[in-house]
Amino acid sequence: MKIVVLDGHTLNPGDLSWEGLHELGEVDIYERTPPATVVERAQGAQAIVVNKVPITRETIDQLLPDLRYIGVSATGYDIVDIVAARERDILVTNVPTYGTDSVAQMVFAHLLNLTQHVAYHAETTRQGRWSESPDWCYWDYPLIELVGLTMGIVGFGRIGQAVGRLALAFGMQVIAYDAYITESPVPGVEMVASMERILRESDVISLHVPLTPETKGMINTENLAKMKRSAFLINTSRGAVVNEADLAQALNTGVIAGAGLDVLPVEPPPRDSPLLQAKNCYVTPHISWATRSARMRLLNAVVENLRAFIEGEPVNVVSR
Repeated sequence: MKIVVLDGHTLNPGDLSWEGLHELGEVDIYERTPPATVVERAQGAQAIVVNKVPITRETIDQLLPDLRYIGVSATGYDIVDIVAARERDILVTNVPTYGTDSVAQMVFAHLLNLTQHVAYHAETTRQGRWSESPDWCYWDYPLIELVGLTMGIVGFGRIGQAVGRLALAFGMQVIAYDAYITESPVPGVEMVASMERILRESDVISLHVPLTPETKGMINTENLAKMKRSAFLINTSRGAVVNEADLAQALNTGVIAGAGLDVLPVEPPPRDSPLLQAKNCYVTPHISWATRSARMRLLNAVVENLRAFIEGEPVNVVSR
């Protein structure tokens, strides 16, 4: 079997092994593939592995009749034209769980940054600020204790639940809203009936919803205005669930206190993205999934998905 990995760099920049894939066939690995060269590079492949390179209907048609399998090395699979793949009897798989704990950890990395500003104070100390201080300590931002604050979680699937457990460990009160879950699977977390309570009562809101027509732009001017002025927003889900212009405006005018974002609507973002310069807004480059442990689980799952397909017992199929 000929296997082509179209964009392997972010999954494995060199600290993991591709050996598992090599055991399954003849493998070509490309760190990055411009969309215009997908057909050229994948020509003759029975299986391709892809993360963010779009696989369109036109691309699929040009890779027939050889192409039989598309393995998405991620949970989201909207980069593949699933309808076209299904019509042509091409199996598409994803990896539904691999980074739950890593993403939950990033939520609190952002939250602790917003409440403690560790990196900022460490850098000003390095620059000599503490050495020159007339006092034995200093701080330039309000320092906020998490105990007793309310964490509102929107979307209470695996990652939302992991965030809830961490919030409880920090002594926070936790409320959650999910359109499909009415009873909390996490003891100590209260499920609420509407977004209204999340918006009005939360000191921190953490987003964990997929991008759908219903969730796109759900964090907008109207909903931001319902939040506490002291509240923080954390987004590690999908960038487009937040209207970036509305959030930037809310941050710059003090409607809410701050935001920690690991995702943006366009990635990489243009230099003029309003959130890159917004007040008390911290943006990281979509790295919550990228701990070595999570990437190792992801790569192992990619291999096992393909192995299961070869053996005629496919798993994690999203094209049926």
